Amino acid sequence: MPVTPLRDMLKPAFEARYGVPAINIVNDLTMESVLAGAVEARSPVILQTSVKTVRTVTAPVLYAMWKAMTAGIEVPVCLHLDHCPDREVISTCLAEGWNSVLFDASTLPVAENQRQTVEVVAEARRYGADVEGEIESITGQEDGVGSDEESHRQTLEVSLAYLEATGVDCFAPAIGNAHGTYKRAPVLDFQRVSDIVAAHPVPIALHGGSGLTDAQFQDCIARGCAKVNISTALKETFMQSSLAYLKTAEAAGKWDPPSLFAPVAKAVREMTVSYATVFGSAGKA
Repeated sequence: MPVTPLRDMLKPAFEARYGVPAINIVNDLTMESVLAGAVEARSPVILQTSVKTVRTVTAPVLYAMWKAMTAGIEVPVCLHLDHCPDREVISTCLAEGWNSVLFDASTLPVAENQRQTVEVVAEARRYGADVEGEIESITGQEDGVGSDEESHRQTLEVSLAYLEATGVDCFAPAIGNAHGTYKRAPVLDFQRVSDIVAAHPVPIALHGGSGLTDAQFQDCIARGCAKVNISTALKETFMQSSLAYLKTAEAAGKWDPPSLFAPVAKAVREMTVSYATVFGSAGKA
């Protein structure tokens, strides 16, 4: 199947109440491995890039990798720019070929956030791309974007007004979730997801997925979280599998860089399959 717009991927997931894994990749190996895991699971998948990754690898290189690796792919795939407060980076990625972007203006007053989001949606539409929006910052930092202070949660009325005015394709409310490693078991406001979806049927993005229990994932998904973000778990899987192999290489005194790739790729692929299974997206492609 071809590269798929975000809205076309999330619509069936929202209606059938399964979650599409949205996994932040950091380089070519993780991109290839997440895609391989999605194919193995027969699952749609959203590959996400942080602003830090875009600036480190550069948008043209990332997109060239994406185009090469998704040519002829057998499952729906989407390339998404995660948590981006920088309009210039959004414009660069949209022009390069990203399918969707998260304009993170959560530090701005809601009225200004809304005004600029309307502009970003209009810009994205010119490229046939989609937009995820948010009006509250998710606790914790994601590659340098965000704050460790919990954001004030807006009323349902404010959220609905924002959704109506902007026409975003996906919405990321704060429900007690957090980026990074949870310092304590999170207490999620599941009802807030239900209330938003009941009043305005829009696919919800669940951020801070790494560290939630299967039951928490499935409860959120059943209420309308059609996009489920995974970033910290990818980073930990990548680093820990690399470290484990490097320890064996050190013990054996054999330093062959390409040999490192296989165990790391396997770990990331298996992680992707596992999340697709928990989220109910396995077998949906």
